[in-house]
Amino acid sequence: MLTRRQIIAAAPAAFAFAALGAGAAQALEISEKTVFFDPDAPVLGNPKGDVTVVEFFDYQCPYCKKNHPMIRDVVKADGNIRFLMKDWPILGDASVYAAQAALGAAQIGRYETAMEALMKFKGRLSPDSVKQTLVDAGLKMDDITAAVNKYNQKISGLLDRNYGQATAFEFVGTPSFVVGRTTYAGVLDDKMLKVAIAEARKKKAG
Repeated sequence: MLTRRQIIAAAPAAFAFAALGAGAAQALEISEKTVFFDPDAPVLGNPKGDVTVVEFFDYQCPYCKKNHPMIRDVVKADGNIRFLMKDWPILGDASVYAAQAALGAAQIGRYETAMEALMKFKGRLSPDSVKQTLVDAGLKMDDITAAVNKYNQKISGLLDRNYGQATAFEFVGTPSFVVGRTTYAGVLDDKMLKVAIAEARKKKAG
């Protein structure tokens, strides 16, 4: 069931969460800047768009995969949306591996290629299937591995922040969204997404 609530404006707060890999509690400031403008997060759609749509997702989430083409088409047709897909790998080690690989591809300018290929994959992921999927998409695993190793701290930090933000928003699964200053926990269909975007624009203009 879809739930939604307003993000409290201009009220950053601290939340404790378990960091991926590190396992230590960290303080996380939730604000429009930290959620929408993380410098390490790949941006899709229009980087200068007037509304930001954030999706917390997992490469093994069947609902994320099923809805992805619709979300991508809405973003493209609108033309004025900043779209952030925040990796929240909560469905096992293969999800973490896929997220790290895609973010490694981002470091060599191939994030969208890697992400789209993994979102199209059917069935349960494994490290081997992740590798094969990326190779089939024209990527070189040696390049991705080198990028993951070189930018390990950057990638791990981003995943930690994504995890912390999802927890702070009290999301319990994927997909979950932030559109403008409203959170949506659950699947958004075509109509619901467009309404959410329109509401975000109206509030911003007001």
